[in-house]
Amino acid sequence: MSNLAVEESNDGVVFTVKVVPGSSRTAVCGMLDNMVKIKVSAAPEKGKANKCLLEFLAKKLGVKKSAIKIVSGKSNPVKGVQVLGISIEQLLNKLNLNKQSVGQ
Repeated sequence: MSNLAVEESNDGVVFTVKVVPGSSRTAVCGMLDNMVKIKVSAAPEKGKANKCLLEFLAKKLGVKKSAIKIVSGKSNPVKGVQVLGISIEQLLNKLNLNKQSVGQ
């Protein structure tokens, strides 16, 4: 199991994401210090990277965009993300983090 800092809350999960904007493609890059590291192709301006992050996570996790929101760090590369309707196990499986450990 991963060492992701994630907790179950109100019919879903809350976890920490380290966002790297301006990448060539949007993808999950594994773990970094108890966070999920995600590269996004959008630039970090006018909320474009946040929008790209939420759309990517909705598609990857199989939930509606309205089920995902940034709960902290909107203007920071480290963000708290809440996803409704999934468990910690589903989150780890869908992001392929169930076999990863911190630092990879």
